[in-house]
Amino acid sequence: MKRHIWGSTAPVAGILAATLVLAGCGSGGRDDGDGDDGGSGDGEVAGDTTGVTDDSVTIGGHYPLTGVAAPGYSEIPVGAQAYYDFVNDAGGVNGRTIDFIVKDDGYDPSKTTAVTDDLVLRDEIFAMVGGLGTPTHRTVVDDLNAEGVPDLFVSSGSLQWGDDVENRPTTFGWQPDYEIEGKIIGQYIADEMPDAKVGLFLQDDDFGEDGEKGVRQFLDKQIVSVQKYTSGNTEIGPQIAALQADGADLVIGFTTPAYTALTQLNGLGLGYTPQWFYSNVGSDPSLVGGLLANFSEGSVDGAGALDGVLTTEYIPTNAETDSEWTQLWNEVWAANGGDGPLTNFHIYGMSQAYTFVQSLVAAGEDLTREGIIAALEEQGGDFAGPNLAPYRFSADSHLGVSGMRIAEIKGVASTPLTPVLVTDIGDAEITEDTSDQADDGPAEGGIPQ
Repeated sequence: MKRHIWGSTAPVAGILAATLVLAGCGSGGRDDGDGDDGGSGDGEVAGDTTGVTDDSVTIGGHYPLTGVAAPGYSEIPVGAQAYYDFVNDAGGVNGRTIDFIVKDDGYDPSKTTAVTDDLVLRDEIFAMVGGLGTPTHRTVVDDLNAEGVPDLFVSSGSLQWGDDVENRPTTFGWQPDYEIEGKIIGQYIADEMPDAKVGLFLQDDDFGEDGEKGVRQFLDKQIVSVQKYTSGNTEIGPQIAALQADGADLVIGFTTPAYTALTQLNGLGLGYTPQWFYSNVGSDPSLVGGLLANFSEGSVDGAGALDGVLTTEYIPTNAETDSEWTQLWNEVWAANGGDGPLTNFHIYGMSQAYTFVQSLVAAGEDLTREGIIAALEEQGGDFAGPNLAPYRFSADSHLGVSGMRIAEIKGVASTPLTPVLVTDIGDAEITEDTSDQADDGPAEGGIPQ
């Protein structure tokens, strides 16, 4: 095991008022050297130490704790907090506890701007960590960079979090971007189902656009229909009917969980049963099953709703009880979690938090904003962790996890259909990962040292 230093219908509208948009997501700051001395006591630390004291580091994140996107996504910061508490209980990192301030933006971009201003100007956070959502985070990413605030591990697979280091030097992605996910999906279908008539059902924003870009590298000639939905509009019956009329016998959905459930509900109503293939964002079987039962007002049993559906995976799930990572997350949840079972959204937050702790360790005792960015660029590509494929962090790329595997869902578990496959944006080749990243286990005691 290698070790390194240191993601039809009338009744639906009313229900969706509280459960709809699950999507994966002006600032100020202080001048360099204006924060407390975050060093080891030997004198002033060169660099920006905003949010750092001798015994704590304060970070923040924006999430939809209420509103249309709260189901599922509100669990992510709960998981992250559970892991930070686990680390703090063991003494923190370099003697500093991690104080995580979470602000509710309701998945509303105008609120994201307001809560980010609050985090940066009033709470004086050291870094934004895990801010969720493409449309929401887009409104603050440039301000965070202009003020030199580390903008780490955005909870979204948009390319904009890592492919333009020159203009956004403080922003880092975390999960695989949607383009490489589309490429891996597209190659798999081209190889395994070359006669499939492919339909695309896409969220009408960067999520769908980046995914389609990747898919078309391999499936351009097999695509018979492209349908899109606007997040917030629940009437998707015409799009599903168009996929059926155009003869699509395999449908790839770059959808959030609510729209995954809606495609299933509308397909059942039409008697339309293609092979469904959903991106990772929209394929959590427990959440989708619950949404489907709610949207159908109990007429459809959500249990096993995604049986036979194809998807992608890049971190172990809560169903993988033999995984050392899942065992650690269950330990963390038992010690510091809230009510209810450990979910895959909690695991997502814990996995991100683990990466942030690695980053603090790599940045050293004399913690500065500049130092953590440099540490990620120099060491982040070699971080061990629950991610099945390596990160792409370097001075030239701040994109996150480099690959994933294809899997088939059965109940709440899944069966891998491929090894872990890695690639990059553009025309980079897709290859089997040879890094042994998927064989990594947690650091001793569950905390990177």
